[in-house]
Amino acid sequence: MTKYMDYMISSRPIRTFNCVVDSSKQKIKSLTVINAGHLPGRTLQRQEAIFSAWAFVVITEGSGYYQVNGGVRQKVEAGNWFCLFPNAVYNYGPDDDGYWDEYYFAVEGDRVDEWQENWLSSPSLVHKVTIDDALLHKMEMMFMLIDSGIPSNLDRVAMSLEPFVYELVTAGEGNGQGTPRTFVLNVIEDLSRKLYLPLDPNEIANRHHISVSTLRRIVHEYSGYPLNEFIHRLKAAEARDILLNTELTVKEIGESLGYKDTFYFSRVFKRITGVSPTSYRNRIGQ
Repeated sequence: MTKYMDYMISSRPIRTFNCVVDSSKQKIKSLTVINAGHLPGRTLQRQEAIFSAWAFVVITEGSGYYQVNGGVRQKVEAGNWFCLFPNAVYNYGPDDDGYWDEYYFAVEGDRVDEWQENWLSSPSLVHKVTIDDALLHKMEMMFMLIDSGIPSNLDRVAMSLEPFVYELVTAGEGNGQGTPRTFVLNVIEDLSRKLYLPLDPNEIANRHHISVSTLRRIVHEYSGYPLNEFIHRLKAAEARDILLNTELTVKEIGESLGYKDTFYFSRVFKRITGVSPTSYRNRIGQ
């Protein structure tokens, strides 16, 4: 197998994470993340490449192409993602004299077969996804857990990757407004992806071609809560997951979710869940 040195891949520093750990210490057997990486400024093109495992590739900058088994050469741009799956032949990479920024996660396990059977359709096509701070944060969180080398953290990455890939798949569905129900769910999903960003109702409303008052009405009819309270509850749910699956401090979690005041974050969390963040981690995470 050809060995590629870093300078052959990109002129900028790259990050790769290999999951070298005793598999007997991992509790999740149906899905294993075997490696992952971030290749900023990638210039390397691959020709006639064959892979033994699945990989999910997200392009955040630049442009290029993707071709499977000699089929149609598909255009790849920032905001696209695609799969690399076993026993197919790939030509892909940035345009000549160009580059792209790439995040990838390579996995193996029976769980991927279930994805294919139920919701991972069209794996040989290029798909669209919104590249924002929330998506980047999720990938960086998984990198952090992989880099720890702790078996239980690799299990947590496997558990995080399934909803992450599902989000990639569903993000490209129903780009038009479609039915009213589909439109409402698209708005709610958009809000759910903004948990790590300051809430800007005008920006959300403009993107969906509605007024801010309509946005507030949609959220209230969907959830029963005013917009701000709904966001607090989404963030509290996200915080619960982070508390149980990472070693981040309460201050770090609050700040990542946009709460500059740790005491305010703790009060909001306790109001919604009934316990403080520290008590939740100690009581539930045992």
